[in-house]
Amino acid sequence: MKIKSRILDANQIARTVSRISHEIIERNQGAENVVLLGIRTRGVPLAKRIADRILEIEGIILPVGELDITLYRDDLSPEQEQPTVGRMELPFSVRGANAVLVDDVLFTGRTVRAAMDAVIDLGRPKSIQLAVLVDRGHRELPIRADYVGKNVPTSIQENILVRLEETDGADEVLIAQR
Repeated sequence: MKIKSRILDANQIARTVSRISHEIIERNQGAENVVLLGIRTRGVPLAKRIADRILEIEGIILPVGELDITLYRDDLSPEQEQPTVGRMELPFSVRGANAVLVDDVLFTGRTVRAAMDAVIDLGRPKSIQLAVLVDRGHRELPIRADYVGKNVPTSIQENILVRLEETDGADEVLIAQR
């Protein structure tokens, strides 16, 4: 893959996380009944960053869970009879909460659909909202994010690469040519 451009650097990612955190607080009229559910892999550190920022703003510690949606995917290839499933960490109930799914990139919508199925299996939240760092378009399902860090129109031949300190050693978002 050839890197075409950097669309977010570390400072821009930090500002984006801060803005999304403020928007979550505003939309939910506070953070008292909000839980954050990071979609593995990079949605988890983003959810933790949002929780840390909301703690700074509101003084409220938000529960943060980790969703592994592997078994809920509808786009696994037939060769993957036994997909590798990671752990799902949800030490709290989503029942009656405003559950905010957090992911790095919104693309076709299939990951989000799978995550919603997983959440519903865990209990019925009051609402399910979606926060993404980047929305790149090309939806295959009628899904949209409630909180978007950056809209980036892409061609289908391009990839969005999100690198986070926690998983990749640096904070940046890049566009790459396939």
